[in-house]
Order: sequence, then C-alpha cells, then structure tokens
Amino acid sequence: MAAFTLWWQMHAWRTPETLASTRFSGPDGDLGLSFSLLLPARHEQTVLEHTIDQLLTSSHDRYEIIVIVGHDDPETAAVAERAAIRHPDHVRVVVDTHETKNKPKALNTALPNCTGDVIGVFDAEDQVHPELLAHVDYALRSTGADVVQGGVQLINFHSSWYSLRNCLEYFFWFRSRLHLHAQRGFIPLGGNTVFIRTNVLREAGGWDPNCLAEDCDLGVRLSSVGKKVVVAYDADMVTREETPHSLMVLLKQRTRWNQGFLQVYRKKNWRRLPTVGQRMLARCTLMTPFMQAFSGLIIPVNAGVAVFIDVPVGIAFVTFLPLFTSMVTFVFEVVGLHDFGKQYGLRVRFVHYLKLIIGGPFYQVLLAGAAVRAVWREQRGCSDWELTSHVGAHIAQGGVPA
Repeated sequence: MAAFTLWWQMHAWRTPETLASTRFSGPDGDLGLSFSLLLPARHEQTVLEHTIDQLLTSSHDRYEIIVIVGHDDPETAAVAERAAIRHPDHVRVVVDTHETKNKPKALNTALPNCTGDVIGVFDAEDQVHPELLAHVDYALRSTGADVVQGGVQLINFHSSWYSLRNCLEYFFWFRSRLHLHAQRGFIPLGGNTVFIRTNVLREAGGWDPNCLAEDCDLGVRLSSVGKKVVVAYDADMVTREETPHSLMVLLKQRTRWNQGFLQVYRKKNWRRLPTVGQRMLARCTLMTPFMQAFSGLIIPVNAGVAVFIDVPVGIAFVTFLPLFTSMVTFVFEVVGLHDFGKQYGLRVRFVHYLKLIIGGPFYQVLLAGAAVRAVWREQRGCSDWELTSHVGAHIAQGGVPA
C-alpha cells in the first residue's frame, strides 16, 4: 500500500515539465461556452449563502446557478429562494422530491433543467475562484475534452491533528494522482469542480442514483467509452473546502467513499476499458478499500510476529519491510506539506511537521477502520447515505481566494 501510494503521490513532480503541464493555461478572452452550475444542498443553511455569493462573482457572464434543495429542508430552501429573488437572472431553485435523499438523485433532478453547454458541479460549502469558469471554458475549447476536472483543496489544515493529513491527502490527490489517472485513460472523477459537456452527460444517463460514489462511477463509465478527461490544478484556481469537523464525521465520510468504490468495482464497467494496463489500474484503484481493510488487520499481526515470536531472522526481517516504504512515504509527505504551505501562503510550523509524523499511524488506523466498516456495510447490503455536515471552518481560517 505504501509503495503504491508513493508511486502516484510523486507523479506530478517527476520533472519540471510534468509539473508545469498540470496547470490551467491562461484563457484567450473568448467566452464561447455557457455553464449550468449545479449546487446540491441538504441542511446547508449555514454555508450555502456564502457559496452562492462566491459563484456570483464569476468573471464569466454566461452561467446559471441551479440550487437543488429537498422538499423536507425548509431552512436550506429559504436561503436558496432568497438568493433566487435577489439574482433572478443567474439563480434558480429546483426541489428534490425523492423520499430517500442523496446527492446523485438531487443532481439527476436538476439535469433536465440545465440550459448550458457545460454542466459543473459544486458542493454547498465551496469557495470558488471568480476566474475559474473562464479557464475551464478555454480548457474545453482548446483541448477538445469532454470533461475538465478542476482542483479541490481542503484549506483549514490547523483545525485539528487529523485535518493536517486530510488537507495533504487532497493536495496529493488533485495535484498529482488524478493527473496520472487522466494520462492513463481511467479516472475516478472528483465530487465537485468537475465540468462535463451537457450532451455527453445526458448521453451517459446522468448519475447512478444508488451509488455512494457517484463521481467515481461517472468517471469510470465515461472512461470506459473513451471520453477525454483533462485535469488541471492551479493553486490560484482551486475550489476551497473544509475538513470534517469531527473524527466520527470523517469516519462516516470515508466509509461512504470506500463503499462507493466497492459498488463501482462490482458494477464491472471498468472491464470495458480497452487495454490491460487500464483494467489493472482500475482494479487496483477500486479495490483499495479491500487492501486498506486487509492491511489494517494484518499490520498488528506483523508487528506481533516481528517483536514477540521467535522466528528465523529472515522471516523477522521480512515483517519489517513495510516499515521502510512507509518511512519513505512519510519523508515525501513532509516535503509535500512544505510545498502545500508555500503554494497557499500558509505558515507551516515545526509543530505541524511533528503532528504530521506522530499522527500518521493513528490516521492510518482511522482509514483502515473506515475501510473495514465499508466492506462490512457492503456485505450486509447497507447503503444509506451518511451526510457530511459543514460548519464553514475554511471560511474563517482559510480566507477568501484573491
């Protein structure tokens, strides 16, 4: 697991040319495409208004914001309706009447109402850069892509001991790993700041309403039919979000993502990928929850064998091998944290590096626990949507994009 993680973490930093190619190209000033921006919001009255206001600062003038609220969520609906009254030319409200609510059902409810050439998805707590749509417009036109995946970054790295690692995970995922996936022709899309041509999305049938990782599922389905995905990460253009505000919320979020990956794996759309290499990458990616669950259970056994049981020296040495790859990964994470702070103008102190290293094993235990829980839930057929709540910590601590 450590070796696999290290491989994709380092992808974007292989050469200066590789790193430069991961960024957005500057727009040409021609705003040729129109956008429908979907904003599903459930019990998000605390952060929704700020997100809508951020989207309304866009320098692109051809866009509509469609806020999707539940029929049983009057507080969030009231915030959305006020925004629609204030900005009738840009903001509309769509009501999701499904008895069982989740994000893909909300997105599918809004899909028939979209009038733009491109559909973009954001979360209700997002801080979006005013120039993002202009950059995405140019990226779609200049590359001929069907999908553009922008960067998402958790920003409140000093809120708690685990938020530091949570922010770094997003940094490596959007800064490096998704570029590797796009290059290989197999990509599990991110949940927001993703832009899809409307005709491509409708042809694909929208989102799977029963999948807990609807973003991953859509990316796999589009990859399997050869659609072109471009990933662009620029620290100035990322969508800023907050880390989960408690360990239990984080555990449930990771459980949902892991279980969603298992659901996508079982759907077998990835088997239609044309090359063996793509199918192998898909299998390794979608089976990560199984591997995390297994490693979480086997590592204590390994440690026990190495320390307490009288075995031949060769066997004892082999039980320590995972430690070496893990240590190399820790070193690269320390370098990554320095780069993260430099790119976002955040002051990373010695205590943060210390927290990163000391908190590593405990964070891995949490991830392993979420993976075990996901496998257990999937085997039991339990697939209810555990909602991640937001409090706006990134707004208070991370600042507003320039």
